[in-house]
Amino acid sequence: MLLLKRASGYLVDEWCHIAGKIERGETAWQAALRELKEETALAPRRFYSADYTEQFYEHERNVVSIVPAFVAYVAPQSVPQLNEEHSEYRWVSFSEAASIVTFGGQRRLYEEIEREFVSRGPSKWHSIPIA
Repeated sequence: MLLLKRASGYLVDEWCHIAGKIERGETAWQAALRELKEETALAPRRFYSADYTEQFYEHERNVVSIVPAFVAYVAPQSVPQLNEEHSEYRWVSFSEAASIVTFGGQRRLYEEIEREFVSRGPSKWHSIPIA
């Protein structure tokens, strides 16, 4: 899987997966595809709902955020072209990803994705058609 190192601002110098906010008029899956393109310039071959949500408390705003996760398959040997939000990238195993990231919610997400998308294989019912 792909991890990116934050270049500035929130979580500077931390490794994370692609993430972002939903813009006005977008669905969550459209935002995920946009963020993939903006942050890496990668185009997915296949795209899925992970059928999983990350949940975390944001103390600055005193809210609990519940964020849907998605899985994008890209061509083997893909080379991300990072935008200004990130300084480095790494293709890593799920166990390596779990050892690098900061939050337990990230590790639980990666366990779920490995179980449902690698060990079992994705369900056609979670597939999201992309043009």
